[in-house]
Amino acid sequence: MTVMLERPTIDGTKPHSFEGMLDALDELNVPDGYSAEIIRGNIVVSPWSKGHYLDVMDLICDQLRPHLPDGHRISSSPALYVFPGAERAYGPDIHVAHRKVRRTDSNKLDGEALSLVAELTSPSTRDDDLTDKVETYGKAGVPVYLILDMQEEQATVLWAPSAKGYEGRFTKDFGEKIHIPAPFDCTLDTDFEALLEAQES
Repeated sequence: MTVMLERPTIDGTKPHSFEGMLDALDELNVPDGYSAEIIRGNIVVSPWSKGHYLDVMDLICDQLRPHLPDGHRISSSPALYVFPGAERAYGPDIHVAHRKVRRTDSNKLDGEALSLVAELTSPSTRDDDLTDKVETYGKAGVPVYLILDMQEEQATVLWAPSAKGYEGRFTKDFGEKIHIPAPFDCTLDTDFEALLEAQES
């Protein structure tokens, strides 16, 4: 098993299966302020979101909440969604899923229950957010994947998942409005600074 912490690695014994890696996650003593995912056969440990990311996540959740599909809930709380076919397990920054997926004692949730995921990139996670997760979410049938590229200050929406990945994609600079396709069919304002100022005034 390889454990990646801010991209440096610690080599150990690789589990024989994806299930073995999930078991290893349960036994892993993740430092406070970090979360763990399974990406490309590695356990990747990344820091929690920066403080100002939390405001952006709140603004996104507030805008999407009135447009959720029936029975779905939105959250930015830590949660691990599992994709056994791709041997991946991700903890998205924002996740929308049917409320039934939460009715379990397991800390591993079914990725097929997701209707939207959003990731806010950081220098340590950006490559995976833009590549590995795009492929996995698309092939798994997650209807909408929203990427907030915090380094480039751009929002990208991917939709129309298929066996090849996402068929639809468009990008807008922060400050512009971007359409979030079905099952949400709404507009997201990415002028986060103006939205925060309006809340504080």
